[in-house]
Amino acid sequence: MVSIPLVQYVSAISALFPGNKPVPGDSPLEQCDVSYNQILDLQQLDLSPNPPERGTNLTITAKGYISDDIIDGAYVDVVVTFGYIKLISQTYDLCEELPNIDMKCPIKKGNYELTKEVEIPGEVPPGKYVVTARAYNYNDELITCLTGSVIFNALL
Repeated sequence: MVSIPLVQYVSAISALFPGNKPVPGDSPLEQCDVSYNQILDLQQLDLSPNPPERGTNLTITAKGYISDDIIDGAYVDVVVTFGYIKLISQTYDLCEELPNIDMKCPIKKGNYELTKEVEIPGEVPPGKYVVTARAYNYNDELITCLTGSVIFNALL
């Protein structure tokens, strides 16, 4: 029987399953795949209200540094689950989606700040929603990985 010291075992498991770390600010989001280099250094992310509430407008304020130009061909893989049900598993063209946040490709490297307001419909069914988004540049270099969950309680 081979004995592996606990520290080596934990290090090996951590290498196989890269972890998450909280995104600075007031939001339920975490940066995922933190053991990989990411183009976006998300320095602050605030949601108001936090947690999000159905039937209200959600204000998202973000600040970060982009270390490499993001150009045509960039894409984002999005997975949304509701409990154990996968609602969305889709790849989006990042440059086609950027106008939704008043940006466009190419995004030059540098510091960025943005504020966006989105409506959360009052008809959102109660339950736990988990979102994971992995964005990649045209050359498959990881831009960022974000994940988070929100629970909408039943209406009384």
